[in-house]
Amino acid sequence: MSDEAAREGTEGHGGQQVTRVAAAHGVDTVFTLSGAHVFPVYDAAVKFEPALRLVDVRHEQSAVFAAEATAKLTRRPGFAVATAGPGVTNTVSAMTTAHFNGSPVVLLGGRAPAWRWGTGSLQEMDHVPLLAPVTKHAATIGAVDAITAGVHEAFTAATSPHRGPAFVDVPMDVLFSRCDLPAVPEVARAAAPEPDDDQVAAAVRALREAHHPVLVLGSDVWTGGAEDAARRCAEQLGCAVVTNGMGRGVVPGGHPQLVTRARGRAFGEADVVVVVGTPLDFRLGYGQFGGKDGATPAAVVHVVDGADQLATHATLAAGVVGDLTTVLDRLCAEVAPHQSHRDETDRWVADLAGHARAAVAADADQLASTSDPVHPARIYGELNKRLDPDAVVIGDGGDFVSFAGRFVEPRRPGRWLDPGPFGCLGTGLGYAVGARLAHPDAQVVLLFGDGAAGFSLTDVDTLVRHDLPVVIVMGNNGVWGLEKGPMNMLYGYDVVADLTPQTRYDQVVTALGGGGEMVTSPDEVGPAIDRAFASGVPYLVNVVTDPAAAYPRSTTGI
Repeated sequence: MSDEAAREGTEGHGGQQVTRVAAAHGVDTVFTLSGAHVFPVYDAAVKFEPALRLVDVRHEQSAVFAAEATAKLTRRPGFAVATAGPGVTNTVSAMTTAHFNGSPVVLLGGRAPAWRWGTGSLQEMDHVPLLAPVTKHAATIGAVDAITAGVHEAFTAATSPHRGPAFVDVPMDVLFSRCDLPAVPEVARAAAPEPDDDQVAAAVRALREAHHPVLVLGSDVWTGGAEDAARRCAEQLGCAVVTNGMGRGVVPGGHPQLVTRARGRAFGEADVVVVVGTPLDFRLGYGQFGGKDGATPAAVVHVVDGADQLATHATLAAGVVGDLTTVLDRLCAEVAPHQSHRDETDRWVADLAGHARAAVAADADQLASTSDPVHPARIYGELNKRLDPDAVVIGDGGDFVSFAGRFVEPRRPGRWLDPGPFGCLGTGLGYAVGARLAHPDAQVVLLFGDGAAGFSLTDVDTLVRHDLPVVIVMGNNGVWGLEKGPMNMLYGYDVVADLTPQTRYDQVVTALGGGGEMVTSPDEVGPAIDRAFASGVPYLVNVVTDPAAAYPRSTTGI
């Protein structure tokens, strides 16, 4: 950095230490909502050379969601700053989402002055116990000359496998104080542990003897930079492939081994399932595979980048902890020349691919539906025709976004954002802010449920003020779709499951400085999306959809 005030050995305030460390870890944007406790960070950001971009939002959760989107898409740490008290508490759901997603996010919080502590000053609260359960590192930095080391420790924790969020707060009087600026420690990315040879050997034995192997690729494959090794391994072993989370697109849509649309059959008939970079949670049947028609349950191999991610509730044939590229390359090298049943595997995968193609073909009528009210599938039928291969697609909603998971298949890795297993609504606008900054030349599309809109729609103002055009496509069915149907099934009636029909959310976006329109006819969905892409502003296509057209789900998450 060129400014003398930021060089070690010269005097500076606490904010300068924060920005120097953040920049050293690859941060170029600070997401925040204005607060006096953290003014020194803003002062340092605008005077840094080159300046760090300040993006101010309308709710602190959106700052953290934007930082998480940055981390997910760029594989560099995202950085958010929140003022003390409610500024920090407003981030808890977003930090928890980052925790469940393994996203390297650092949140710096303001804190009431140390010299006033215990007297009831404005927004005095000990934040650390609140954030500690959902972060890899949570601490208060109590001295101005400790800020550099403390912030560096947070970034190092967040970016070390298994990745996740970290939190530090700094008392106001400490952050405003001055000292000689310490040297920024060298940034060295921690490596995952070396995989245990015995566990690798167990995985190799299972795969060599497999008739019907399935490879499941999750978010950590992308986050850990293992996407090339994963595709190479899949293609050389000939496995059936299923992807989820940020793993979507690692094996792209249309690839003959990608059988996500036949995943039920694949998992039911599998004899070995290798799950890489994702937990054995409700999305994967808690790790129970095979056993169809009385067959023996499948052997399960779990490959993760941190020992605390290894499944303990499922019986594993092997549990391999290590760098995902290293593990996948070893499996490929040690299995590919010795597959006992490769011909049978090839025939089985081809059969699965046929079932997957049939499932896609069976969608054609829904994707072109002319029903009135609009069927949600028609929206995706129109959108898919208009998505570029490098489009970033964001899902924030329940029932409407469930259709997206079925109909939108990314063609490149690192281009799909959803809330992940924590299932937190309200991620969308923050994710959209981060996505547009991370990929300024790509299409960015937010798929929005009308229920989810209530959590963050005001942050369209953030998009407008910072000149961040995003296409927002809403499925507006006027109900809480994930709750209305199940409650009716259980009780024969429902309550607190209805919203106001045909609410003009598009007019809210227009009032905030963007554009939008309401669509009630299926024939108008495509042209409205075209107008949104051509607008050059945040634009909401508010499609009134049929509340009776619920997504046919096979899991409740319980």
